[in-house]
Amino acid sequence: QVHLVESGGGLVQAGGSLRLSCVASGRTFSSYTMAWFRQPPGKEREFVAGRSWSGGRTYYADSVKGRFTISRDNAQNTVYLQMNSLKPEDTAVYYCAGNRWGTGSSAVDFGSWGQGTQVTVSS
Repeated sequence: QVHLVESGGGLVQAGGSLRLSCVASGRTFSSYTMAWFRQPPGKEREFVAGRSWSGGRTYYADSVKGRFTISRDNAQNTVYLQMNSLKPEDTAVYYCAGNRWGTGSSAVDFGSWGQGTQVTVSS
């Protein structure tokens, strides 16, 4: 397992942008598929975006396609989530997660989790 720490959350107006970062410990980061999930207030945790361990595949929830971009820098052990055109319904705690050698978009596929960072979008 890797230890994950997110940062970059905050309060932003609708239409604005934020970039979340997630730094991983250890020397095995490149073998992890990394993903972002979010949990809106009073709702279940949901998949947002993922990037395969090989770096060749990215995949997104329909609700964020065209607005969010996931990227990774293996040299820095970091995965990013660039969020543009934010909407109030994007308000949630955002978590990064890692799945070594695997893939998937379900929370049960991921064994490593960060502590979360709050994103609040005001209307």
